[in-house]
Order: sequence, then C-alpha cells, then structure tokens
Amino acid sequence: MSDEKTTADSTPTATPWWRTAVIYQIYIRSFADGDGDGIGDIAGIRSRLPYLRDLGVDAIWITPFYPSPMADGGYDVADYRDIEPLFGTLADADAMIGEAHDLGLRVIVDIVPNHSSDHHRWFQAALAAAPGSKERERYIFRPGRGANGELAPTDWESAFGGPAWTRLPDGDWYLHLFAPEQPDFDWENPEVVAEFEDILRFWLDRGVDGFRIDVANALKKDQSFPDVGADDENAVLAPVEGPHHPFWDRDDVHEVYRGWRRVADEYAGDRLFVAEAWVDSPDRLAKYVRPGELHTAFNFNIVRAAWDAKELRTTIDGSREASGSVGAPTTWVLSNHDVTRHATRYGRLDSTGGGVTDEARVGPDTPLDPALGLKRARAASLLLLALPGSAYVYQGDELGLPEVVDLPEDVLADPIWERSGHTLRGRDGCRVPIPWTRTGPSFGFGTGEAWLPQPADWAELSAEAQKGVEGSTLELYRQALRLRHDLLHGEDLEWVEVPAQALMFRRRADDGSAVGCLVNLGSEPVPLPAYDKVLVASGPLDDDALPADTAVWLRLS
Repeated sequence: MSDEKTTADSTPTATPWWRTAVIYQIYIRSFADGDGDGIGDIAGIRSRLPYLRDLGVDAIWITPFYPSPMADGGYDVADYRDIEPLFGTLADADAMIGEAHDLGLRVIVDIVPNHSSDHHRWFQAALAAAPGSKERERYIFRPGRGANGELAPTDWESAFGGPAWTRLPDGDWYLHLFAPEQPDFDWENPEVVAEFEDILRFWLDRGVDGFRIDVANALKKDQSFPDVGADDENAVLAPVEGPHHPFWDRDDVHEVYRGWRRVADEYAGDRLFVAEAWVDSPDRLAKYVRPGELHTAFNFNIVRAAWDAKELRTTIDGSREASGSVGAPTTWVLSNHDVTRHATRYGRLDSTGGGVTDEARVGPDTPLDPALGLKRARAASLLLLALPGSAYVYQGDELGLPEVVDLPEDVLADPIWERSGHTLRGRDGCRVPIPWTRTGPSFGFGTGEAWLPQPADWAELSAEAQKGVEGSTLELYRQALRLRHDLLHGEDLEWVEVPAQALMFRRRADDGSAVGCLVNLGSEPVPLPAYDKVLVASGPLDDDALPADTAVWLRLS
C-alpha cells in the first residue's frame, strides 16, 4: 500500500486514504498475549497482523502502549516517548510498524493530551515544588475556597464520579477531569503546547500514520474557573457540552489542533488525526474537521441512536451534512472500548433500541435477548460499512462478541467501579480478551489465563471456529470488507423510498453499476426492490423479501 504523494504545498494529488478507510481498533491489553503473562502486548499484535490483513481492514488503531501505572488502563501516561514494559519495547514497536506497513496496513497510535499520569516526571516535579512555582504551571493548580482553602476551587465533577479536584498537603488543589491519578495539563502554558508537538514528531518520525486523540474536546478550560452550577436550575452555565461550558467543547480548543495540523502537514503520506469528541450536535463536531484542523472525528451519533429507521436516517443525514459542509468525510463507529458492545445494546429488552445513554451500561440483571442483539448487530455492521466515509471496527465486532455482563466484582478494574462507590460496573465488560481458538486456558489469547475471564461459550465465537464457515459473523465481515474495497470508493449516497420500518440507499460502484443497501429495522418482512444480484446479506432472505432485523447489499437493476 503506497502513500499518496503530496505536492510542494502539501496538497494531496489523490484522494487521501483516510477518507474511505476501515480502521480496526486494538485494545492492546485484550487483543493477543505474546509472552504468556495474561495481558495483551505488541508481540501479540505482530502475531495477528496477517489475520487483520486477511480481514480486509486498511489500518489499525492501538490504544495507549506507553509506560503507565495503569490506573485507567494506560490512559494515565507516565512517558509519551517510550513503551510500557508489559507491552514490549520501542524496538518492538518499530518492528510492528514496519511489519504492518509490509502487509499494507497503516498504524494509528493513541495520544492522551488532556492529562498525564501522576507518575509523569512533570507532575512529580510539581509535587516537589511550592505553590505558585513554574513546575506547577504545567498543570492546573489552584488555591481552595473557604476561610482556610478547605473547599474545592469549583464545583466541577470528574467524568469517573466524585469531585474533579484533589487537595495536596500544602493546601493547593489540582484538577483531574478523570481519576485523581490523571492530573490535567494546562494548555494555556506554551511549554505544554511545544511538548506535545514534539511528541507528535517523535512518533511521526518512527513511521506512524496518525493519531487518535483522547478526550479531544476537553483540553481548554475557562480561565475564570466558574462553577458549573449543576444543582442550580437557574444557573447560567448548565452542565452540557458547548462553547460556554467551562471545559467541554470550548471554541478555544481549536487553536491547539491548528498547530497540530501544521505538524502533520510537514510529513508526506497523508498522516491522520481522528478526534474523540463527544459533543452535542453534528455542527459542533464539524468544527474539529474544518480545513486546517483535524482530518476526521468519530461520529458517535449512530452509537447513540436507537434501532429505528427514522432516527437512523435523520442521524446519517445530519452527520453527513455537517461534515460535508467543511469538506470532511463522516467517520462511523458502532462500538469501542468505552461503550457497551452493540451486539448487546441491540438486544436489550428494557429499552426501545439500544442507543448509548447514561443508563446504557448493562449488568447481570439487565434483560437481554442475545440472539436478537447479534442479528441486529450484523445488520448494523452492513449498514455501517455501506455508508460513505470512513469506519472503525472494534476488536471482536467481527466475531459478534457480546458484552460480558456478569464479570465477578473482584476482577473489575475500571476506575469507574471504585469512583462510583461500586454502583457502576464500568467498561470492563467490553474489554474482555478476544478468543482466537476453540481450546486453551484463554481460547488462544495467550498460553495462560487472561487478565479478565472469558465466558465458556466464547469457544464457538472464536476466530478459529468461524473462519471459513459460511454465514459466520467473521465471514460476513470479510465478505463485506472485500466488496467495499472493490466497489465503494466514492462519497455519494441517494436515498430510495421504502416502507417506513426500513432504510435503503444506493451508491455508485467503481464498475459503473449501482449498489443498494437495504436494512429492515421493523418486525415484518420488507419486499426487495428489483435487483440483479445479492452481494451480501446479514442473514437468510425470505424469497423476495428481507426479514426483520436484517440487511442486504444488492447489485441493482
């Protein structure tokens, strides 16, 4: 896979690869264990690169592999220019990048710019220094309120639960929008800005093809540090995302990314940024992908949407219109390491369709229909892969893996579990190591037991059990990815009118024909339109009708 060339003014001479790419997310702890310690690593990734090539994806995104105390699964970074020994070495990373490129796969790494680990050398220096010192200016330290500074500087709350401020013995408070072990950087400090631009160059020089930006919408904070006023119905600042919130999705965050884009444009090969930015509208998301800023941003609106034809069509149209208004592609996703797997979301019986909400994390008592969830997940995957733009596949999606809802409480590792006082189980259920073989103590994930236990029935969901089996979820993905690669490279989409319970659109194929994607989200069969050939279907067809909760790609007459 060769890089598209760029001209002297950095204008691509061909369509950048990332506009239509399918990118596979690797949660490194749970993908493949190469050294037998029960935790996934770089050696494991290297051993499975041929599988990913054969699956048909264009690139891989790897969650943080940097040195870390693992207070938040590696999203608490102690050193941005090295590799966590649990995962390997810099030499291992270099070898992996080279081997992936040899197989035609690009490599995207995670960068965590909002906060570091409290073990980071900068934060350790801040702890050793006095209040008001230069060392503390790299993070957000503030004096407390109250007669003796005993009250937090603001009423801000952590995304993991509890207050967002922690007090030091010397009286200063520091901000952490996540766990206390994750202090927030001060992005008003030019030293922080310069440091991260240098980190980008460090990894770009090593050959990575891009970065996924963690919590991209939170870097900038209102310098007046107002209260959010969450408990005051008449508060000026309500706790919602948008330009006037003290820390979520502020307009001044975009100056950071304009600087990052200038760094990326120094390198040939269409290097990629993709933002994780949970915002409240497609128009707000589009601001991150304006010319001169980031290339792509995850579109979480489909993740939030119910299994409903009208809602999904509105979501698709709104997302495409907003990203298209700034010349950017739409970036689709159904699952990741932070949300309930869609094979389980779509099988919930206590909701109307499985969109992610604050209450969407499932538990042992959540009423579920696993067969329905998998049927809808397969159909949703065909819908996602038929849409123009780029798409992300979370590891195990291609195997139809469900959320593990009944993990024993004594193995739960997500900080949400502790920070919520053991009331929220957190995200471990979507992070269980994936099965590769039918047998073995961890179904081929490694040579011993995995860091989180896998359900016994995952043996038949393993890659080994599904490979070459007609109708399996793995073969469905492989077939759809092959067809997408061969036929669907444009960005056109034309809706076709069908019964209200269904969605259908057509796209122009590279061979001049038309490909239609029809999805039945209702309870009754839907007639198929005139067609020449069934290209791929998420389940069996009923003569000339599409059964409920099923999707099909057709070569149209």
